[in-house]
Amino acid sequence: QVQLVESGGGLVQAGGSLRLACRASGGSFSAYAMGWFRQVPGKEREFVATINWIGDATEYADSVKGRFTISRENVKKTTYLQMNSQKPEDTGAYYCAATRIIYTMPDPNKYDYWGRGTQVTVSS
Repeated sequence: QVQLVESGGGLVQAGGSLRLACRASGGSFSAYAMGWFRQVPGKEREFVATINWIGDATEYADSVKGRFTISRENVKKTTYLQMNSQKPEDTGAYYCAATRIIYTMPDPNKYDYWGRGTQVTVSS
C-alpha cells in the first residue's frame, strides 16, 4: 500500500510560480510511474503531467507544455511539479497519483493510488 501526500499549493498571481511536491510512503516508490492531475468543481479530473519509473520520460497536457515540469527523486520518494508562468485557468485541486505501470500514463483510470490533493489558486 502506497500513501501519497501533496504539499506546496497556495495562492499565486498570474505569471507566478509554484512547486508542488508529493511524498510517498509504503511500497516501492521506484516501481511506479507517477502523475499529476487537477480538478475544478463540476468538472472531471484532468491530466496534467506524468513521469516514468526512472524519471527519463515525461508527458504533458497541451495546456501546460512549456510551463510545467514534472520530476522525481526516487531516493527521497518524492515527485515534483514545477509550475511557471501560471494562468488563472491553472486553478484547481492538484492530485498526485501512482501507477504500477512503469511507463508514462496520462489515463487517470490506470492509477492505483491517489493523494488527497493540494489547492492551487491563480489570481488574475
